[in-house]
Amino acid sequence: MDGAQPGREHGAVRPSVFAHPRFPDYGLLDSGAGEKLERFGELVLRRPDPQALWRRRLSESAWAEAHLAFERDPASGGRRGRWLASPRAPAPPAWTIRWRDATCLVRPTPFKHVGLFPEQAANWAWTSALAGTLGDRPRLLNLFGYTGVASVVAAQAGYAVTHVDASRTSLAWTRENAAASGLAEDALRIVLDDCLAFARREARRGARYEGLLVDPPHHGRGPKGERWQLEEHLAPLLEACRELLAPRGFLVLSAYSVGFSPLAFDNLLAELEGGSVETGELALPEEPAPDAPQRLLPCGFCARWVRGIEG
Repeated sequence: MDGAQPGREHGAVRPSVFAHPRFPDYGLLDSGAGEKLERFGELVLRRPDPQALWRRRLSESAWAEAHLAFERDPASGGRRGRWLASPRAPAPPAWTIRWRDATCLVRPTPFKHVGLFPEQAANWAWTSALAGTLGDRPRLLNLFGYTGVASVVAAQAGYAVTHVDASRTSLAWTRENAAASGLAEDALRIVLDDCLAFARREARRGARYEGLLVDPPHHGRGPKGERWQLEEHLAPLLEACRELLAPRGFLVLSAYSVGFSPLAFDNLLAELEGGSVETGELALPEEPAPDAPQRLLPCGFCARWVRGIEG
């Protein structure tokens, strides 16, 4: 990020962080003590975040006013939990927010997720800006596409989008987001498949894409029980992606909660040949506090590889 920040020594080295665009329907109100306080539209949610190691800035009474608060279930090892509703301001089971022209359905789940990762707006904006440099209807493949917000944004920017995920629930959610955003039923090619198997099959078919979005989990299962483990399968996936990339195009790789350095991503994407790599972190800017430096909540590593694209 450019420029010194208040409360920091001038010239101090900061981590490389990708710029986060304006997102009026979302706000990070506060963070700390292992939690974050967020606004999605008009509703405020309180949920765990292991990266928030510092002290909170808002009072406990401000945190207690959240419409929904996530409580982990110790019996599940902390992997699942429940949302506790405020008796003063109950929240609906689902509601919508917007990012530019995309409508996103927010639906709190037992896994603390809500259907979108707002830090990914940095990649939504970057991908959209490249669409006009890649010709008419460039092809984009979104692997581990989750609920499809990135796919909807890309389709609205002019891409011909193929969206792949192993979860039927996520694909149904993708269709809801596409319909709410005004896209035609056939605007997205939606595929239920194991992402590594799909990428390898597309490569054998000679398919080419100008854009690839790869946002894998640490571990998971395909629709036929296929096992995904990031340490074991990410390199083979990127080998398949190498075959899928058009002569002019890009690849975005992002991941959260993995024990790797951004340099590992940089080295992986350098093997794609013929392009350049930019590596850093995705982060959410906290809403400003009086007489305090702006704080950024780290949200995972990201690497962007481009080849043959000007500007």
